[in-house]
Amino acid sequence: MDFLYTYETLKLEFPLTEPENARFVLIGVPFDGTTSYKAGARFGPTLIRQATLNLESYILDYDIDVADLPLADIGDVAVVAGDPRRTANRVRETVEDILKSNPNALPVLLGGEHSQTLGAVEALKPASYVVFDAHLDLRDHYEDNHYNHACVARRISELGIREAMFGIRSGTREEVQYAEDHGIKWVHARDYSLDAFIELVEALPEPIYLSIDIDAFDVSMVPSTGTPEAGGLGFWDVVAAIEWLAHSKRIAGFDIMEVGGTELGDPTALTAAKLLFYFIGVTGGRR
Repeated sequence: MDFLYTYETLKLEFPLTEPENARFVLIGVPFDGTTSYKAGARFGPTLIRQATLNLESYILDYDIDVADLPLADIGDVAVVAGDPRRTANRVRETVEDILKSNPNALPVLLGGEHSQTLGAVEALKPASYVVFDAHLDLRDHYEDNHYNHACVARRISELGIREAMFGIRSGTREEVQYAEDHGIKWVHARDYSLDAFIELVEALPEPIYLSIDIDAFDVSMVPSTGTPEAGGLGFWDVVAAIEWLAHSKRIAGFDIMEVGGTELGDPTALTAAKLLFYFIGVTGGRR
């Protein structure tokens, strides 16, 4: 199946399924047009895919082999350089096309700048948005751009979608006030626990879109992300939350964003690739 805005790139090494028959459909979004500190998220999709070559597809924890699950990879979206809104439109149209051919597909974005999550959310129209992130991303505009990576949660909130945020340790006073005024719940990284996650997410309506900004993790694990912050979460913190979510709520879509770097084997991409396999393993193995 051909898509208007995608092109082939490096793919996972094990056998893949056609998108119309897949449970999971990978979409790369190589965009970093509004990155405000460290560039390189445009290489995220390729770096994540390459990092999977270092991983066993068998997940010890679940007795599941990711290679046995119906997974498609439709390549990368041809981005509009420097234009996050037009690129997000292409992401939205690509996800919409996937769902037309396969309503049961679960789109998985690999990125790429967090601004592009908006396009997938617009296509999927989830009831709730759950995000792991170092930053609130609730600015109305940043650097004179309403679609900057620092504004993505604000734009999603304006769609009337419920939000809960975890791993937060950076934001402005205005963002905190916006969250309070609009009922957006968030948990500081130093206060994070699985119980805190469940307490907020259990009450959210389904389906849920789950977004992972890779900077939610401790900076030692993700040194090449665009806006790294000290004091982040551990790998198993996030895996445990995904496991609970996969068994307790219906997930409409998933992404791993802000994976930067310029070299193969970057620990940021290795962290993202391992997380990707865990998400596919636990979600694909749900009975």
